[in-house]
Amino acid sequence: MQKKYCIQFASAKIEDLMFRTTFDPVTREGEVVVNLSIIDKEDLDDVLGIFKMAANSGLTVSPYIRVLHEGDDVEGISVGPGEVGLITMCSITIDGILLKKGVFVKHRFGGLAEIKDGTPLRFTNVLAYHSTTIDPLEVLMFQEITSVIEVLKTGSGKILANLREAPMAARDDIDRILSDMVDVDITGVLEVGEPNVHILNVPMERDRLGIVAIGGTNPMAIVQEYGIGIRVRTMFNVVDFKELYHISEYM
Repeated sequence: MQKKYCIQFASAKIEDLMFRTTFDPVTREGEVVVNLSIIDKEDLDDVLGIFKMAANSGLTVSPYIRVLHEGDDVEGISVGPGEVGLITMCSITIDGILLKKGVFVKHRFGGLAEIKDGTPLRFTNVLAYHSTTIDPLEVLMFQEITSVIEVLKTGSGKILANLREAPMAARDDIDRILSDMVDVDITGVLEVGEPNVHILNVPMERDRLGIVAIGGTNPMAIVQEYGIGIRVRTMFNVVDFKELYHISEYM
């Protein structure tokens, strides 16, 4: 009998990961959503330097990471000979935390956000989560159309970001929860819009507000812009926050 396979769109995977997120920023306990990157072992020092630079510049979701070495196994993914794995926090963690605190957000799309003199202006290229089986940020990253290095150097360029919307009645709760996240170094929110108002040139549905988060793949995009080889699996899985370490502990 022939097996039947179902296509899983990115939006469905996001919701699954949101419900599996258990991290509480107040207690600092629980599981967070992570991305997985694989690089050559010889590039580790350079890549860690890039990741630290991105974290210090506010272009990551969080500075907490984990380095995997040859032979390490995570959820069935083994790190091969001469390779190193890097686990980094995914922006879906933000949505999972909001969900656990009673605020359900709906993802609209991932795309490139244009930054001018340090101020986010608008989305340019976008892909809707409900119409693709691959993370839009992963797709856009490998199109080599980001300019994250320019943002670091000049304050202007294009970074990876994603947009979700939430009920305007939850605005006070959102502000409080995001503040709790900042206290634990989850600082990936780029902008929170006003109810019924455009955010980065994107209209919101009635009685909704927009939240733009920095893509967790921006450090990987910088690595790629520097010409260093990297393989990425976004929205990889959930791991216990206690398994992650501040990047400064690796450098």
